[in-house]
Amino acid sequence: MRVGFVGLGIMGWPMAENLVQAGYDLTVHNRTQKKAQEFAKNTGARLAESPKEVAKRSDIVITMLPGPPEVEEVFLGEDGLIEGAGRGGLLVDMSTSSPLLARKIAEVAREQGASALDAPVSGGDVGAKEGTLSIMVGGEQEDFERARPLFEVMGRTITHVGPSGAGQVVKAANQIVVGLTIEAVSEALVLGERGGVSAEKILDVLSGGLAANRVMEVKREKFLSRSFEPGGKARYHRKDLRIALESGREYGVALPATALVEQLFGALESRGRGDLDHSSLMLLLEELAGRQEPVRSRPF
Repeated sequence: MRVGFVGLGIMGWPMAENLVQAGYDLTVHNRTQKKAQEFAKNTGARLAESPKEVAKRSDIVITMLPGPPEVEEVFLGEDGLIEGAGRGGLLVDMSTSSPLLARKIAEVAREQGASALDAPVSGGDVGAKEGTLSIMVGGEQEDFERARPLFEVMGRTITHVGPSGAGQVVKAANQIVVGLTIEAVSEALVLGERGGVSAEKILDVLSGGLAANRVMEVKREKFLSRSFEPGGKARYHRKDLRIALESGREYGVALPATALVEQLFGALESRGRGDLDHSSLMLLLEELAGRQEPVRSRPF
């Protein structure tokens, strides 16, 4: 099987690397060509000058892009994947994008005799590196089965959730839960530390009860060290919540808490922290509590 990969960012690079290590012959493209050249040098993958060229050389193409504008350009723009997709080709978008755009891409692909899946992921950079992502897939069942061997290299929980666009709907739901949980944990840590309890003890206690969640497990060291090297960037999570809000308007669903957290991420971004990890939302909560630097907790 000839596999193409477009988008070698924080998530895309390790995902593509896992495919190479599993023995797949990869053709890659990245908007920053230097990064694609570095990947090819490290892995032996082949380089393509455009998404169209990737599609022409591949049976299945996977994309991992920042958001809807990039997805639309790579799939539907000049020298895009649709132009290069042959009859029987399969295009798999694993970016977090819009359900409406996913359905549009699937429709245009069908007109070309190709097919498309929307297969966004959850699990962050750690899951991408370890090949343990949760993958939620929208599209036809036979296309899902065709792509399953690739998904099994990159992820652990792989679920066909419905027709085209359904994967992106589920990802929007996922990002609501993750974003609101980050905000809740941040509030809890700021409150606890203001009350004189160390963040470490708060996380230990909450992790053993009903409040336990994966955010505290995966982001624990970032909360404690206050080193917010990005796994999932704050500005990308804000983008994801905007997609969720747009979907809510489309389907007539009120998402009041989502709207609030999207605004909080916006405030974080306006302070120049959009490229920090999304768990850095705690910094904004600290500032709203009236301090620029965290108070050193006394032993409790």
